[in-house]
Amino acid sequence: MAYKEKEIEKLYYTIGEVSDMLGLNASQIRYWEVEFEKLKPRKDRSGNRIYTKDDIETIKLIHHLVKEKGFTIEGARSKLKNGSDEAVKKMKVHDSLKRLRDFLEEMKEAL
Repeated sequence: MAYKEKEIEKLYYTIGEVSDMLGLNASQIRYWEVEFEKLKPRKDRSGNRIYTKDDIETIKLIHHLVKEKGFTIEGARSKLKNGSDEAVKKMKVHDSLKRLRDFLEEMKEAL
C-alpha cells in the first residue's frame, strides 16, 4: 500500500484566499459579515481578517442558502439561528452529490 502525504491545512486564511477558494468576491464576504452575526472572523495585528475552517464552513452555508436555495438574507439569517444543523447536513449532501456528478461526467468523457 502506497503512502500518500496529506496536504497540510492552514489554521487561518486571508479573505483573498477564501474568496479564491469559494469563487466569491471579497466584498460579498465582507457584506455577509455585516448581515450574519455567526460570521465574525478574527483580525490579525494589522487589522486584516483571518478566517478559520469554521468561518469558511459558515460562508459555504450562507452561500448555499442565499445563492443556491434562494433564501433572502433575513430567511438565511433565521435558518442559521434556528436550524443550522439541518441546513449543514443538507448542504453537505448537496455538495457530495455535485462532486459525484462531476466525477461521473469526467468518467463519461474518458470513455
